[in-house]
Amino acid sequence: MEVKEAKPLTIGLILVGPYNDKGYSQAQYEGGKYVESHMDGAKLIYLDKVNPADRPGLTIPQVVDDLIEKGADLIIAGSDDMKDGILEAAAMHPDKTFVHVSGDAAWTGKAPANLGNLFAKMIYSKMMAGFTAAMTTQTGKIGVVGPLINEETRRLMSAAYLGARYAWTEVRGKDAKDLSFNVKWIGFWFNIPGVTADPTQVAGSLIDSGYDVLISGIDTPEAVTVAKQRVDAGKQVWALPYDYENACEGQGNICLGVPYFNWGPGFLRVAKAVTDGTYKPGFEWESPYWQNYNDADQSPVGFARGEGMSAETADALDAFVAKLGSGELELFTGPLNYQDGTPFLKDGEKGSDKQIWYMEQLLEGMEGLSSPQ
Repeated sequence: MEVKEAKPLTIGLILVGPYNDKGYSQAQYEGGKYVESHMDGAKLIYLDKVNPADRPGLTIPQVVDDLIEKGADLIIAGSDDMKDGILEAAAMHPDKTFVHVSGDAAWTGKAPANLGNLFAKMIYSKMMAGFTAAMTTQTGKIGVVGPLINEETRRLMSAAYLGARYAWTEVRGKDAKDLSFNVKWIGFWFNIPGVTADPTQVAGSLIDSGYDVLISGIDTPEAVTVAKQRVDAGKQVWALPYDYENACEGQGNICLGVPYFNWGPGFLRVAKAVTDGTYKPGFEWESPYWQNYNDADQSPVGFARGEGMSAETADALDAFVAKLGSGELELFTGPLNYQDGTPFLKDGEKGSDKQIWYMEQLLEGMEGLSSPQ
């Protein structure tokens, strides 16, 4: 009997921003290139800047049709904004495999049988960012340049706040009331002139208001760029960009570190399973590889330390990460209230994945909007 060789896999990747944005989209693009370099015959094709500003009128089903025409067997949609379109496209192509990076359709039962969700527990890297920010601030004022407001961003900003509050109160021994953690939203994942608030102006206004550490939640590096400009002008400020492991490169000691996604191992695992016929679409929310959360071949998220991190903060961060990894420290543990004072987690209650995923508001103690106005 003749054994048929497996057909080489072509991955069609849909990116919300530019493939070289030094942020979220570049991290996914490099995840696709990782698969190419680690799997015989794998080929990456992609379309970037798939958003209403760069490609007005273009729908996700149209993008998918084009990628399939070019040979794609596995379609990966990179952004939460694509959730409706990718469900529609998956239903139209039941013979292809679809993965939505972010989203929860496979969890809620809304996904067709050929679509799965894949995301990584960035909450832990965001806790590290918040911890580092609070260890560093001289004013007790941490500013966040946030993207749009949804469950994902409320979850991530709240995780950063919990990390900051822990460092401020438990390590530095200060009163939580003296910590200001202020989230300013721009309205999308990156700047769209005339549509979003300008992240450069938002970052600058936070610094002008006395915030000496900026945490970025957007896909592009304006926060650290503005911080560097202000330091060159004589201010003492620091910043933490987001998404992309090398976002601190060239920023010097202004950059404290970057919480980043590492999509390569997850994409590779899915690609191999699709090729050998064992992929079962479902909801996957992957935890860090705690033995070494910066392991490029195993950990779906990491935290790259920047030149600006002090030795004291580095040592404190090591201890913090060890407690997170062992489970000794679970920051999503009650009592925690939402911003309006309603209970989120009761005293001693540990947040479940679903409670954390579907956060309805920011946490009490945080400044900033919890929902779009």
